[in-house]
Amino acid sequence: MYLCYIDESGTPELPGNTSHFVLCGIAIPIWHWSSVEKEIAPVKYKYGLQDAEIHTGWLIRPYSEQKKVADFTKLPHAQRRSEVESVRRAELLRLQRSKNKKTYTQIKKNYRQTEPYIHLTYDERCAFIEEIATKIGNFGYARIFGECIDKIYFDPKRTAQSINEQAFEQVISRFERFLSHINANQSTKSFGLVIHDNNDTVAKKHTELMKKFHRDGTLWTQINNIIETPLFVDSHLTSTIQIADVCGYAIRRYLENGETQLFDHVFKRADQKAGKVVGVRHFTRNTCKCKICTAHRALPATSQPATDPQLEFDPKPSGEIV
Repeated sequence: MYLCYIDESGTPELPGNTSHFVLCGIAIPIWHWSSVEKEIAPVKYKYGLQDAEIHTGWLIRPYSEQKKVADFTKLPHAQRRSEVESVRRAELLRLQRSKNKKTYTQIKKNYRQTEPYIHLTYDERCAFIEEIATKIGNFGYARIFGECIDKIYFDPKRTAQSINEQAFEQVISRFERFLSHINANQSTKSFGLVIHDNNDTVAKKHTELMKKFHRDGTLWTQINNIIETPLFVDSHLTSTIQIADVCGYAIRRYLENGETQLFDHVFKRADQKAGKVVGVRHFTRNTCKCKICTAHRALPATSQPATDPQLEFDPKPSGEIV
């Protein structure tokens, strides 16, 4: 059994506030299910985040309140948190008095989302995420599947699908091909189960799409190895969904801003076949020369990911979907 944890990065709306939408899944064999938690937990503990969700987009951003605290970097974690909370309460009170409801609501949301991380400096938060990304890159048993859509080149009339629908179909198809490939090389059949971050706006749609895929197949393949419809879980309670969040964020930030620090770690886990990355696709212009598009055409042998000696089959990737 393979558990494929799925999360999204960016907005699927056109135009939205991101240029790309990324749907990313990381598949873990069930016998390694506890390994992820064992690898990630000490890193979270090191940074005082053992009870916090890894939400990369909120972690890696400047918190202006920290600059208002004298000698912030020299303070112990508990005092840092206390001082930042004090500055934030004062700012919320000021906004309430100004009767700027829209700004007040947005700032309050920002504070709520970033509250678990305010005891860490920006550099410490970046270091934390890079340590997590390094761990992911070393998960020799894991495979990443992703659809990265450049919204400039997406035409919903031509595809007859929404961005979210296309992304989900691609990820499911690539996961299915991966399972088909490994099942051809072992006597005992492996099945897959999709586990999705609990997002009310997509849960019903993805459930209905998965029912359709089971009945009719996707554009690319029949579904013979993925069981059930997606399970939707609270990402705060599931570390591996949080890992999918890191992967999706790293891929999107590379495509939008050329940031390679996280991407180069997680991209090692992209599913491959015959020297090509087939697990992750960049939907964009044909002339794109990004690392994803280049690796889809031909991947240098020196970039092949390490394999896991505990795997009971040839871990090279599944059939290619263009």
